[in-house]
Amino acid sequence: MSKGSINSFEDLDCWKACRESRQYISTIIKKFPPDEKFALMDGMRRASRSITENIAEGYGRFHFQENIQFCRISRGSLFELMDQMITASDENYVSEDEYKKGRELLEKSKGILNGYIKYLISAKNKGNK
Repeated sequence: MSKGSINSFEDLDCWKACRESRQYISTIIKKFPPDEKFALMDGMRRASRSITENIAEGYGRFHFQENIQFCRISRGSLFELMDQMITASDENYVSEDEYKKGRELLEKSKGILNGYIKYLISAKNKGNK
């Protein structure tokens, strides 16, 4: 990852992938039943937003350890969202195809985010700023 090509959290591949996941979640939860508005819908909305928000906040901290911690919080929200997708599937709020697409987006996001965390740990250990 070249430092010169990253000028904002918006340039991070992990943020881009998580944004795509967030946008997908935002679309599918709109068709959930009204009684889920303050339950599963709200939880999925919050978790999906937390993922990108924590990546952005960590990026703005300018210290590797803090950035790593915020990315780990983001990863936790990503796993929370995976569980919520399973619940949405179990409750038949999403089709099998919607579930599969959601899981694929979340797995992709997780892989890229894990790679970014590894990069940050390596850069921290090398003493780079």
